[in-house]
Amino acid sequence: MYMDNSATSPVDPEVLEEMLPYFNKEFGNASTLYTLGVEAKKAVDKARKQVADLINADPNEITFTSGGSESDNMIIKGVALKEIQKATEENPKNHIITTTIEHPAVLETCKFLEKFGFEVTYLPVDESGIINLEDLKNAIKDSTILITIMHSNNEIGSIQPTKEIGEIARANNILFHSDAVQSAGKIPVDVIEQNIDLLSISAHKINGPKGVGAVYIKKGVTLEVLIHGGGQEKGLRSGTENVPGIVGLGKAAELANIHLEERMKHNQEIRDALMEKVTSNIKDSYVNGSMENRLPNNIHFRFSGIEGESLILRLDKKGINGATGSACSTHDLKGSHVPAAIGIKPALSHGSLRLSIGPENNIEDVDYIVESIDEVVTYLRKLSPLWDNKNDKYIGDLFEKEVDEEDLDRY
Repeated sequence: MYMDNSATSPVDPEVLEEMLPYFNKEFGNASTLYTLGVEAKKAVDKARKQVADLINADPNEITFTSGGSESDNMIIKGVALKEIQKATEENPKNHIITTTIEHPAVLETCKFLEKFGFEVTYLPVDESGIINLEDLKNAIKDSTILITIMHSNNEIGSIQPTKEIGEIARANNILFHSDAVQSAGKIPVDVIEQNIDLLSISAHKINGPKGVGAVYIKKGVTLEVLIHGGGQEKGLRSGTENVPGIVGLGKAAELANIHLEERMKHNQEIRDALMEKVTSNIKDSYVNGSMENRLPNNIHFRFSGIEGESLILRLDKKGINGATGSACSTHDLKGSHVPAAIGIKPALSHGSLRLSIGPENNIEDVDYIVESIDEVVTYLRKLSPLWDNKNDKYIGDLFEKEVDEEDLDRY
């Protein structure tokens, strides 16, 4: 039972069928003038429209990339380098606003720009993972050039108020970028209605192939070019087009658009059943993130007194694939930045389980999944020093203390 669709998703058979000819029979370079190349160019243009239709954009506003991370980098660095050229002593044009729960593709890009004199404000979020719009308004300066806030969070599934964020950005003549890698194809994303100037998309989150994505760049917005060469993709991203991948993204976007409502209903039915049964049957189990403004396919559980990686490995043996927010190495003992940002203590954040639902999941599987989680959590708590088995309760609070960087190095 694959339930890690937020990490990646299986390629839809219709998507694969659409891609296959472009690996061998229709293998032309889309930049050439003869028939084979012209047919490849037609396929790329068709995909451009399919992606544009998914987010209510114009096809000319879509540029293809290698995926979500490149899309985020292209937009944030592209805006920063373009705007810094307009800087004056009175207005340095060097301020970016983002949040503490962004994907690393955004956070690390912002940190990179800080090395070169850019100033970044990292807005906090509430316990549901949602920003306070007043905090956003108060953070704006004359030097602010970009607001980059994700459409929905990849871990806890919380959906940000993008329409209102966009209104604030427009009122202050600031560009608004949203990483919609987890949202596009899962919930309605309308760049016009939601006042979005720049958007990032990835194919493999919506049953398309890995290694391909897209950016939406509103007409009239210009970015500094980061990849120079032959001038493909309107000069924004030079390099021979990945025609099979682009075709796959286009078909995946088309299918996601066609089936959006039914898949939302399907995902939400499974999500709600899992949340209700897990929290009802397993003591000290919680759902992280917003209950109202949440992706229909996302559940992020927290179980007191256990370690998430052990939970994942034992569920895997039962045929259930999920993800955890706990650290993947001893070099990151604090765990994921997202639970920390919503106020969850490190010892508790390590007991996280993210299940992300896709079309292949069934409501009939819910009982087996809940029974399996219950069994594994019960077993792990018996081994945990943070769980009092005699009194059946979490006692981790008794051992908590502030841990500084020297302690982490020593441990």
